[in-house]
Amino acid sequence: MMANVSLNIRPEFKQIAEQIKEGSRVLDLGCGDGSLLAYLQQTRKVSGYGVDRDDDNISACLDNGVHVIQSNLESGLSMFESDSFDYVILSHTIQAMKDVEGILKEMSRVGKECIVSFPNFGFWDNRRQLILGRMPVSDLIPYQWYDTPNIHFCTVKDFHRLCTQLGFHVQDVRPLHNGERVPFLANLLASLAIFRFTK
Repeated sequence: MMANVSLNIRPEFKQIAEQIKEGSRVLDLGCGDGSLLAYLQQTRKVSGYGVDRDDDNISACLDNGVHVIQSNLESGLSMFESDSFDYVILSHTIQAMKDVEGILKEMSRVGKECIVSFPNFGFWDNRRQLILGRMPVSDLIPYQWYDTPNIHFCTVKDFHRLCTQLGFHVQDVRPLHNGERVPFLANLLASLAIFRFTK
C-alpha cells in the first residue's frame, strides 16, 4: 500500500513511464528513494522491485511503498532469473558504475527490455565549461570533480556505440533538456538521454 509521502519526481520519469506497458513487471536498479518505481506503480500499475545499497534509501523506499532489495549492483544480478522482468531500469546510475558493460549485460539477461537514462556529457554547457578550463557542474552533474561518485561520463553517441558493440537493439532514444524532448542535434542540445533497448 502506498504511503502518503512526497515523491522526488524528476522530469524524465514521465518520459520513462510512457515507455512502460501498464501492468508490467519492473526492476529499478539504483532506485534511490524509490520515487521512480512508486511513480510507475501509481501511473502504470506496475509491480516489481527496487535495488539499492544505501541504508537511508532502503528506508525511504519502504516509506514510499516500494519493495526493495539491498544489494551492490557491482556484484551482478544473480538473485534474479533470466527474463524475470518486462523492464529493467537504470536511471542516473550508469555513470557511477565501475563495470558498465557488466551491468548492461546483466540487465539484458534479467529483463526483456532495458531502459537507461544518463546525463549527456556532450551537452553544450558541459563543453563550454570544459573550454573555460573547468569540469562541468550542473543540476544533472552536481558534484565537484574531487567529490563525485561519478566515474564514467558518456555522450549520446558514446552510449549508442556501446549498445551496438554489445549487440543490443536500440528501440527508442529520447534526448531531453529540462524534461522536454530535443528534436535535433541531440548530442549537443540534450542534457539527458533515455535509451530503451533489447538484447
